[in-house]
Parts: sequence; C-alpha cells; structure tokens
Amino acid sequence: CFNYFLLDIFIFNDPIHGHMELHPLLVKITDTPQFQRLRHIKQLGGTYLVYPGASHNRFEHSLGVAYLAGCLVKALCDNQLELKITDEDILCVQIAGLCHDLGHGPFSHVFDSLVIPEVKKIKQSKGKHEQMSVLMFDDIVKSLKAENEDVLKEHGMEDKDVIFIKELIEGAKTSEWTYEGRDEDKSFLYEIVANKQNGIDVDKWDYFARDCHHLGIRNSFDHQRLLKFARVCEVNGRNHICFRDKEADNVYDMFRTRYTLHRQAYQHKICNIIEDMFAEALVRADRDLHEGKPEDMLKISEAIKTAEDYSKLTDEIFEQILSSTSDKLKESRDILNKIIRRKLPKFVGEARLTDRNMESCSRELCSKHFTSVVDLDHGMKDKNPIENVYFYSKRKPNEASAIKDHQRFNEELVRVYYRGTDRAAKNKKKEKKKVEEAEECFQMWCASNFGLK
Repeated sequence: CFNYFLLDIFIFNDPIHGHMELHPLLVKITDTPQFQRLRHIKQLGGTYLVYPGASHNRFEHSLGVAYLAGCLVKALCDNQLELKITDEDILCVQIAGLCHDLGHGPFSHVFDSLVIPEVKKIKQSKGKHEQMSVLMFDDIVKSLKAENEDVLKEHGMEDKDVIFIKELIEGAKTSEWTYEGRDEDKSFLYEIVANKQNGIDVDKWDYFARDCHHLGIRNSFDHQRLLKFARVCEVNGRNHICFRDKEADNVYDMFRTRYTLHRQAYQHKICNIIEDMFAEALVRADRDLHEGKPEDMLKISEAIKTAEDYSKLTDEIFEQILSSTSDKLKESRDILNKIIRRKLPKFVGEARLTDRNMESCSRELCSKHFTSVVDLDHGMKDKNPIENVYFYSKRKPNEASAIKDHQRFNEELVRVYYRGTDRAAKNKKKEKKKVEEAEECFQMWCASNFGLK
C-alpha cells in the first residue's frame, strides 16, 4: 500500500474523524471550483431550519467519506495480501468517496428529489445526483488536464482508472458483471463507496456519525469496530465485503440508526413541509429568476445539462430570490418569507398506511389540506437489509453466509397539514377553529379507512 513517507500528505482536522490524512491528488481535486461549490450546499437541506446545529455542508462530508474509504480499502489491503489491491485501486476508491456527492443541488435532496421531478413531470428516481456527480467529475478531470495534461499520470492514473472512479460513484447495480474499470475478482471494491448489495458503505458511516453529532442524536453504531472486522470472502461466486458474525448486533445498530435519523430528523414533520415549500418556491422561480437575460438562457432546472451551469447552482439561490425585486418572483419570495417567519401549514396528524394508494388519500382529504406520504424503513423498503449482509466466523474466516431473520422493517405514514388562508391568519380564533375542524376531519378519515380512533 501507499508509502506515505514519499508523499506530501495533507492533514485535515475533522470534528468527527480527528486528523485525516489525504493524498495530494485528492487535495488538488478539492481545490477546484466544482468541488468548492459543496461548501455552499447544506448536508441536511431544510432540516437546518428545525435543528439549528445541522449547519454542516456537503464539503466536509465528502472529505470524511474519502478518508473512511481509504481506511477500509487499506485495512483490506493490509489484512489480505492475496486480494492484490494496488496503490491505484486505493487512490481510485478514495477519489470516488471524495466526489460521490458532487451532483447535489440546492439544499441537497430538495433539488433532485422534489424540484426536478416536478418540473420535468417525472417520477422520483434514485441515482439522479450520482449521475450528476459523474458529470461533474468528468468536468474536474477536464479542468485538471487543461492545467497540467499529465497531472493524473503523475500519480499513476490511467483512462481506465477514471472509468473505474465513475463506476464506483454509481455503484455496481447489476448481477451480471458489465464493468470496465476492474475485473470481477475486485468486485468488492464497488461496495466501499456506494454499496448496492446491502447498503453498508462508508458514505453512510460518515453521515450517520456526522449528522448525529450535529443534530444531537445518539449514535449507537460503531463504524470503527465494523471496519476492523471487515474481510473479503467469496459468496455465490463473487467477492464481497463480509463481517465477523459477532458484529451482527453492530450491523443492526447501523440500520436502526438510519431509521432513527429518518424518523427524528430527515422525515421530521416540520422539516418535510419546509422542504416542500422550498421546492415550490424553486419551481415557481424556474424561469423568472433570469428575467432580463437572453431567452436561450437555461432555466434553473435546465442547469443539470451542463457541469458549467450546475457549478453555479447552490443554496445561495434562495438569497437571490429573496433579494430580487422582480414582480415575477413575488410568489417565490412570499413562500420563502413564510418559511423565515415560520408561517407554516399547521400539522393536523398522521396515520400509518396499509397500502400505497396516494391518489385515494388526496381525493378523500380536503384539497385545502397539504397531504404527504412518508416512507420510513431500514434501507431496503419492507425487506430485512441484514439478510443481504454476509458474516464469517472466527473458525472459518474464508466462508461467509447471510443471517435469516423475519421482522417488519418499514412503515408508511400519511401526514396532513392545514394550509390556512390569509383571512384566517388575521383571526387567530377562527384559524384555531379551522385547525380543530381539520383534525376532526382527519380523525374521521382515519377511523373510516383504518379503524383508528
């Protein structure tokens, strides 16, 4: 593995991982405008307006993922020489960890999960920000080569390695091996940054620890311990990262931490409504933000087509809208001002759904109410994620298998908010009565649909 005494290693002091050593090529990447943009994108989007400590950004998270990716791949390299992990493999995995979130838009998932689907009239789909991350990484490589054509080759990087990094960012999604970056015997490397097999990857390890720290939520999962018991074993003809059988409880804690973060923070009832309002403001401003500019100028949502335009898109867009005096942006400004002044729809109630028929919910509940459906699970919908994790024993370190366990691992909630009216807002007694009526209406709906009281 790397001889760090021969390299000009950079050290970052991180509140989560302590002193992190990063390869000089990684630092060169962080110094590009495309990467520095992440300093201006909140890690948790609208959650910051509910949890005042959650002010951290995608920038520091990306550094943490790069560091943990290096820790894991180096541990595998040191413990299992037969894997033949090269210096280039280690560097590629670290770069993938560093660049995996380059594709996030304003307030992180608000843009790619709410704004783009609404503007483009498409269903929400996973992997959109990962595709943009690949586009942004290509732009970084292009800009580095423009400065110094041999900068990648100076660190042993070839064209095949660039392809490998992009594949690592998106993760290995298919059972059939169709990847060009590395041969199938190194399939385990594709599970380090974006693990599509079971969801256990260093991306989650960092944001679980980092988000819990800033949110003030207890984290019972110990990623450092899991890292020490990681080992590559062949399972069903392919090499996978596996863990000691005694670490099963720690893995359970990891998935439970994910659920807790979603329940208490990411899907918090106020966070959700704030992010929906942010998205609505952006959708309404999609074209009008560029008033007075050439007609062929891209809309906000069109910025995803080029890395150059996307590089300019950060959380600062909300300040641009608020500071604008354009009449066309009045509706967007009004929405953002309501968020700032906490004039939010009133939470009426929530109930667990037994099916996913959102249309019937929307029809039966009054149109003046805002209704949303929230999915809460442990990472793989209603499936038990631990069934896709392989464990080895002390006696048989080269043989691994899954643990079978049958439990319920998801729930769906329908949430209802009372939007109110400007007239009602002027009369607090009337507004309170309307909210009470909405609550009563919702309780009756729950009773008729689910037998709930």
